[in-house]
Amino acid sequence: MNVLFAKKPILIIFTLILLSLSGCSYQNELINDPIDPLENRNRSMYAFNENLDEAILEPAADSYDYITPNFLQKGFNNFFDNINYPVTIINQLLQGNIGKSLQDTLRFTINTTIGVFGLFDPASSMGLPEHDEDFGQTLAVWGVKEGPYLMLPFFGPKTLRSLTGDLTDVLFNPLLNIDDTNLKIKTNLINILQDRSDLSTLEEELDNSFDPYQYIKDSYIQNRKYKINNGNITEDDEEVDFDFDDF
Repeated sequence: MNVLFAKKPILIIFTLILLSLSGCSYQNELINDPIDPLENRNRSMYAFNENLDEAILEPAADSYDYITPNFLQKGFNNFFDNINYPVTIINQLLQGNIGKSLQDTLRFTINTTIGVFGLFDPASSMGLPEHDEDFGQTLAVWGVKEGPYLMLPFFGPKTLRSLTGDLTDVLFNPLLNIDDTNLKIKTNLINILQDRSDLSTLEEELDNSFDPYQYIKDSYIQNRKYKINNGNITEDDEEVDFDFDDF
């Protein structure tokens, strides 16, 4: 799951150490999948994340889901999507999508004002659809290779490219730049619980899969391809059920 209220310096230092250790041990891993040269280690991290989820996140999210009405959850989703929308606007610009950047700026302005700080989504009704762009997608547009697949403790599935993108996007995430520590923790905690609650409907499908680790890896890679290609996919890269926006 996606524990995001760690301080940025700690996240960056931790990630650099992890990647450094990973790079030193490539030759010691049994390579079965070219994109997943650290499969043994990744599977261990997946098991760690699953145990953490079962012990803490899942019961917390179930309690949150029980006491929080659906309309309020929808409002929270709208709010968190909107407050982080400048990341999409910036990456539209970096990808050379000037028209979409202006359209997304208008969408953000409408939802922030008329939509009461993003709790509502009147912009969609006005013909301004939501887009989802991040710096990992921008790097792909610039020709940067995907790199190895990584299962990170707490943060879940990534590739080296998407991880690099996330570390850049986090600098522009208002939720991680709140000065008030208590407000920062509470806001991000609600965001985490909402994200975990949204994934609850997919638990049965994941549990019924032959190899949950492989299922998540394939879903994540296909989902990233779908986003990078703006929905223009081949039959081999069909859209998947899992949405990993919050990893």
